[in-house]
Amino acid sequence: MILTVTLNASVDKRYVISGLKTGEVNRVENAVYSAGGKGLNVSRAAVLAGAQVTATGFAGGHAGAFIEEEAGKQGIIPSFVKVEGESRSCVNIYDTLGHVQTELLEPGFPVSQEDQQAFLGHYKALLPGCSVAVISGSAPKGTDEGIYAVMAAMAKDAGKKVIVDASGNLLANAVQAGPSLVKPNVDEIRWLTGRRLDNEAEIARAAMELKRSGVETAVISLGKKGSLMACEKGIYKALVPELDTVNSVGCGDSMIAGFAVGMERKMEIEDSLKLASAISAANALQEKTGWFDRQDVERLWGMIEVKKIG
Repeated sequence: MILTVTLNASVDKRYVISGLKTGEVNRVENAVYSAGGKGLNVSRAAVLAGAQVTATGFAGGHAGAFIEEEAGKQGIIPSFVKVEGESRSCVNIYDTLGHVQTELLEPGFPVSQEDQQAFLGHYKALLPGCSVAVISGSAPKGTDEGIYAVMAAMAKDAGKKVIVDASGNLLANAVQAGPSLVKPNVDEIRWLTGRRLDNEAEIARAAMELKRSGVETAVISLGKKGSLMACEKGIYKALVPELDTVNSVGCGDSMIAGFAVGMERKMEIEDSLKLASAISAANALQEKTGWFDRQDVERLWGMIEVKKIG
């Protein structure tokens, strides 16, 4: 069982428009609504990969009820903590003329100390039933910046693997707890190290520094150029084929799902990187976020190269 945490879950709305015009009325050609937030994207992809997944976090109002209902329809076991307020919405607008995406992200409702303590108690109760915990995304207003570090430590104390995919102080604090895997992008590892990191060699060294700070595995996504991974075996690079991308939103979350599934199956870390890269690339071929075709994963598996570079 994989346990995912989405403290700032959302209703994701994807609009397809031909020629977005600001300051004018725009007619939406297609609209897709889904349960969103990074942890739920991970959940959806992990279920598609064959894993059992329980999803937890905060949920509020009618939007929160929609999130739980949609998660259940997709084979995810919802186990959210109810709070006052309305869960947020996130809008992704895809312009078919310019082939560009615009995102509008609501901040989410504030949570109290009582809400946080209730959630941590609920999270602790869920840990015995899982082998891997995945903590992803942003947190609502009022959340302690050390909460991901607390959750990572709780998972480790329970003998579980724990993945953290976050940014800012949530990530920096979680690193101190020594999670099993973190996946910052280039901008995030620049922020963590305070350095420019102008080339892949510098990024790879920074990833290894992150690993030596106590993180078991550090993965740095490079977008279309693939990803770098620093682990106890050394530094690896995953090279992905050039694709006609339909929707890049959720590719990072799908990669995290691949690593979580790999951990649950006790795969070698380089094979987990290959699986994660294949699932991430397959996600880019689908309009729906956190979604992929298993046949695409199987096809891409044979096209992705994972090589040791250090």
